[in-house]
Amino acid sequence: MASFEVKGGNKLNGEITPQGAKNEALQIICATLLTDQPMVIHNIPYIRDVNRLIELVQDMGVEVTKLKEGTYRFHAINVNLDYLASAQYQQKAASLRGSVMLLGPLLARFGRSRIPKPGGDKIGRRRLDTHFLGFQQLGAKFNYDIKTNIYDVDATQLKGTYMHLDEASVTGTANIIMTAVRAKGTTTLYHAACEPYIQQLCQMLVRMGAKIEGIGSNLLKIQGVDKLGGTEHTLLPDMIEIGSFIGLAAITGSELTIKDCRIDQLGLIPHMFQRLGIQMEFKKDDIYIPAQDHYEIDTFMDGSILTVADAPWPGFTPDLMSIVLVTATQAKGTVLVHQKMFESRLFFVDKLIDMGAQIILCDPHRATVNGLNKQIMLRGIRMTSPDIRAGVALLIAALSAEGTSIIDNIEQIDRGYQYIDQRLNALGAEIKRL
Repeated sequence: MASFEVKGGNKLNGEITPQGAKNEALQIICATLLTDQPMVIHNIPYIRDVNRLIELVQDMGVEVTKLKEGTYRFHAINVNLDYLASAQYQQKAASLRGSVMLLGPLLARFGRSRIPKPGGDKIGRRRLDTHFLGFQQLGAKFNYDIKTNIYDVDATQLKGTYMHLDEASVTGTANIIMTAVRAKGTTTLYHAACEPYIQQLCQMLVRMGAKIEGIGSNLLKIQGVDKLGGTEHTLLPDMIEIGSFIGLAAITGSELTIKDCRIDQLGLIPHMFQRLGIQMEFKKDDIYIPAQDHYEIDTFMDGSILTVADAPWPGFTPDLMSIVLVTATQAKGTVLVHQKMFESRLFFVDKLIDMGAQIILCDPHRATVNGLNKQIMLRGIRMTSPDIRAGVALLIAALSAEGTSIIDNIEQIDRGYQYIDQRLNALGAEIKRL
C-alpha cells in the first residue's frame, strides 16, 4: 500500500490544466463496443479506473491503439463473448464499478451479456436497480446466480418502450441509452440524468448515427437504428478536478489559473465556491483564483447559516461535497454540508477533526463546519484515504496544514486523479510518494 508524505503550509502558484473527465471516459469507452467501426477518443485521463477499463475491453478482443498521450483508437471488430465466462473477466469486472456500463452496449449489439456484481467506492449502498429495470423494460431477461454473484442477461428481443426512471442515475441513464439506440422502435426515457457527461455521450452517439431527441433535458426520445458507425470524440475536462483546484487555491492562499475549464459545462460549481467567499475571475475558458488570506462564507438572505446540499444535475454534484467541507474549515463563518445522495461520504471528517478542524458530524448525511478563518491552522497527522473524493479532500487539508502529514491507501486517489502529486509539486507543493 503506497502513501503520500505531504509537507503543508506552502503557497502554490502557476497554471494547471484539468484532466479529461473520469466519469465521461468510463461511459465513452464502453460505448465503443456499439460499433464495428474505429472510434478515436481524445483527452482520456491516465488514471487507474480508466486504465483498468481499457485493459478489460482489450481482453474482450477490442483493438486499442494509443495514438498519443490521452488519445486512443478503439476498434471493436472482433469481440470475444466467450471471455465473459472466464474467471479473469469476473475478477476484473467485479473490481471496477464502471464495468456495469459494458452491459448496455453488449446487449444492444450482441443480444446477450454477463457481468459480476461490480465493486467501487465504499461510500454506502449504490444499487443497480435502475440499470436492470431499464433493461427489463426494453425486453431483456435476467438470471442472477447468488452463489457466484453473476448476472446472465438475454436481450435478443429488445424493443423500445416508455419508461420513467425511479432515480436520475447517471450510469443507469447512460446504460439504458446505449441499449435503446439499437432496440427496435422508439424508447421514451423520462427522469433521465442530464449531466454534461450524458449530453456528451448522446451527442457522440448521434454522430455515430443514433437518433436521440431532447439532449440536455430529463426527457429523451430515442429511435432505434440497425447499425452505428465510428466517430471521433473529445472528453470534457473533469469538473471534479476543477472544483478541487478551486478549493485547494483558497485553503492554501494560493494564486492559481485553472486552464481550459469549459466553464459553460460547470453548472453551479463556480457559484457554490463563490458563496464560500472564494474570489475568481473568468478569463475566456480559464478560471483565475487570486491569492486570498481570508474568505468568508455567505449566509442566506435572512442571515441564517448557509446550507450546501448535493442534488442530481443541474444541482450541485455530490462528488465535490468533501471539497466544500474541507475548504470551509479555514473560511470565516459556518456552513451546513448536507450530503443527501450517499450515506457514508462524510465519515472522513474524523480525520479533519484530528487535524484541528471544528466540525460537528450531525448524522451520516450532515456536518456543520465552523470555519477557523486561518487563525488556527490544521496540523499534520497520519490518515488513510477511504475513497477517491475523500482522499483528495484529505490531500488538500494536508497541503494547508502545519507540519507533515502521511496519507495511506493513496491507490484510491490514483483511481481518479492522474499524476496528482507531480502536477501539484510543479506548482510548489511538497508531496513525496512513499
